[in-house]
Amino acid sequence: MPRQPVSHRALIGAVEGTLADFLACQIASLDTVDPALGGFARTTRDLVMAGGKRIRPTFAYWGWRGVVGSAEPVEGVLPALGALELMHTFALVHDDLMDRSATRRGRPTAHRLFAGQHGDRFGDSAAILVGDLCLVWADQLLARTALPPATLFDVRTRYDRMRVEAVAGQYLDVLGETDPAAWSVDRALLVARHKTASYTVQWPLGFGLALAAGGDPALEEAYRIYGLAVGEAFQLRDDLLGVYGDPAITGKPACDDLRTGKPTTVLMLARQLATSAQLDEFAVAGITRQAEIIAATGAPAQVEEMIRSRVDEGVAAIAEAPVRTEARAALIELATAVTHRPA
Repeated sequence: MPRQPVSHRALIGAVEGTLADFLACQIASLDTVDPALGGFARTTRDLVMAGGKRIRPTFAYWGWRGVVGSAEPVEGVLPALGALELMHTFALVHDDLMDRSATRRGRPTAHRLFAGQHGDRFGDSAAILVGDLCLVWADQLLARTALPPATLFDVRTRYDRMRVEAVAGQYLDVLGETDPAAWSVDRALLVARHKTASYTVQWPLGFGLALAAGGDPALEEAYRIYGLAVGEAFQLRDDLLGVYGDPAITGKPACDDLRTGKPTTVLMLARQLATSAQLDEFAVAGITRQAEIIAATGAPAQVEEMIRSRVDEGVAAIAEAPVRTEARAALIELATAVTHRPA
């Protein structure tokens, strides 16, 4: 009988097993230098392994599977898939520090963990180093992928572009918080495209395509359209959860985006739609009341429609793509699953 693609649960288990084995070796190496470094590495490992949906490896897997089909064993690309999760941890740890977030995945963030040992300044410095270490580890793990040099070069090129776009989007995100009143819906969407869409969906799909040494321009274009559309929808959902999400479900503090003044798409739309009286009240209201005012403007409903239209665009692109049947079905299902997370 022909092989079947691994189940989602089996895929996540395989990626996490690869990460666990790799991180155990890194911890053992740092232990030999100084016990404190071993402890630092263990905390970093715990942050990497602390749950999460493993969305980026999943999209990369289906980007790869869409070319190679169901017969190809996944073991050869597991280091590359794991590397994406290490890169993601780097981004999360630094993002949490910049936003001064207290929790992530229902647990204390890296800077809060380390602040508990030696104070806030130490916590901030250690969190920066945690992120840096994860980025280095991602490079090391990616290098273990058994691919021909030309294929690995293409994979690295896409991986590097993904990292640059993520950093660019993060900078724009931080910049927007300095003067949110001067921001716009278009610029908020630009941030979403670079900070989240590109490194969550678009580039992982392209990364998977490169792992398969796929060269079909039509498939590459379909992955690009799907990746941007579904990636933006993912961030738009995150924007709504940043205002209305339940911390028990999201693992993050309620109304974190309002607390930091982040100029998200939903907030920018609310400013456009609000009456003068609503704008005046919003400027002096507490966070709970601000969330109510945003809802009253109709902005969340417009964002929901933006999510729906982007999911439809992504699904249409992949439905017509020259992609393996099992990958098409998985990507259509993922388009809905990652953009309709519970609040």
